[in-house]
Amino acid sequence: MRNVMVCVTQQRTCDRLIKFGHEMLTDQGGELYIIHVAGSHYNFLGKDKTGDALEYLYEKAVAYGANLTVLKSDDVVATLMEQVKKNAITHIVLGESGTTAGRNSLIEALRGKTIGIADVIVIPA
Repeated sequence: MRNVMVCVTQQRTCDRLIKFGHEMLTDQGGELYIIHVAGSHYNFLGKDKTGDALEYLYEKAVAYGANLTVLKSDDVVATLMEQVKKNAITHIVLGESGTTAGRNSLIEALRGKTIGIADVIVIPA
């Protein structure tokens, strides 16, 4: 059984990540978790479009039968690790970022923390 956590941002392109995570469960069973973590000093999903972004993520969660979690935290890796442990996550799906060095370092930090716990799968941009 697989429990897949898909880490998303405010971009609508996250649908491809959610779809990939969902397809991982097809033969295996398990649960799909969609999570977005925003820094405590940011609006959850962008300045003026928080409602639209939340509605979009909610619709995707319903369409794919996923659990949706939106959190605020200044320690994204620690927050994601809490979710990994809480939900017995076996696979983490993230999108590769071609523009933000911080995002890539987040991926590496998460890989380092999940060794022997969960596989980190990075989907190319």
